[in-house]
Order: sequence, then C-alpha cells, then structure tokens
Amino acid sequence: MPTNTLRIAPSILAANLTNLGSEISSIEKGGADLVHIDVMDGRFVPNLSLGIPIVRALKQVATIPLDVHLMILEPERHIAAFVEAGASMISVHLEASPHLHRTLSSIRGLGAKAGVALNPSTPLSALEWVVDQLDFVVVMSVNPGFAGQTFIPGSTNRIRDARRLLDDAGSDAAVEIDGGINIENVGETVAAGAEIIVAASSIFGKHQPSVATRELRKAALINAEVLRS
Repeated sequence: MPTNTLRIAPSILAANLTNLGSEISSIEKGGADLVHIDVMDGRFVPNLSLGIPIVRALKQVATIPLDVHLMILEPERHIAAFVEAGASMISVHLEASPHLHRTLSSIRGLGAKAGVALNPSTPLSALEWVVDQLDFVVVMSVNPGFAGQTFIPGSTNRIRDARRLLDDAGSDAAVEIDGGINIENVGETVAAGAEIIVAASSIFGKHQPSVATRELRKAALINAEVLRS
C-alpha cells in the first residue's frame, strides 16, 4: 500500500462532546484526514449517540471530510438528511439494510462516498453482490456500540480477505478498520491492507489528541513496513 493512501480518522465517540470545536482543531493539527462520526439508534446497537445536528455542527468547524458510520436500522430513511448536513462518506451496516444495493446507490447519487460496514461474525462474501457500488468497506474489529473495546483476534485476517475480495473484483474501494485500534496493533492492520484507520480512545483518550494522531500514523507506517520486510 502506498504511504500516501493512509488516512487517519479519529472517532469523536471518545471525544469531549462539551468542547468539540477544540477537539476537532486538535486532531486537524495532528494531521487527521477524516472525522469519524458514529451514529447509533439504540436498536441496531445497544447505545444511543450523536445524530444529524452534530454532523451539521461539525461541518461548520471541520476542514477535513466527515466520515459518518450509521449503526442504525433502516439507514436508507436518513441518507439524504446526513448528506445535506455535511457527510462526505456514509457507511451502512450490511446487517441493517435489506435493500443494500439501492441504499449504496442512493448515497452515491447524492454525491457522497458509499461504504458497507460488517460486524465481526458477518461473512465477507456478502460484499460480492454490491461491490460495484462500494467506495470503501468497514471491517469491524469489535462488536459495534461502544468505544474502548479490545481488538478482536482474527480481524487482521478479515482485512486481508476483504482486500483480496475487492482486488479480485477489480475494485479499488478502500478498506477501513474500526475498533480497538492503537499504536501496538495499527501496523499489522495497515500491512494487511487497511487504508482508513478509525481510532477513538487511543486518540481522544490521550491528553493531547494532536500528538496521539501523529503517533498513530507514525506507528502505522513504521510497523507496517517492518511487518512487510
């Protein structure tokens, strides 16, 4: 993977929500490429978080694109509103969208990048039916719903398998990894083919998110190169 394709996407799920403007400014100073926003409905996952007003507010202060991860049932009902609020990328869960091809087509038709997220136990083979509508794939390395969880062993192999599936289909869609990422394991995920790195607690749980963002990128590039050699 060329180093210039790596994108760091700090997740505001672990940010100080009372001071989001400052938090966004900090990760931007640290070189973040995206702001990752987890939207939860308390039904698809057992937690509630954020929503359209937060996306709209972040659009006013962020200078980098907003990567919106919809952990909700019936995501197709809300796509237009999230794009209008400022989402540049939207991922929906394969498990939550019965008409997935249509939903992805709708996201792209509204001018945003379309992605599919898969829970750890969901077979990657399901992507084969929608690969022509994918701009990125989100491999969940935890069960979604909460920040601060531990990276599930075997997730690195799922990244590798997802990259192979996309390559075999002639797709240049990016692989995004989400869940339990830190400076100790980020290198192996990048070496396996991850290009978008979502991190919550390992960035916003630190005293200086700007420094943590830079350190995560450095660890990703250096450790991935070591593993490849």
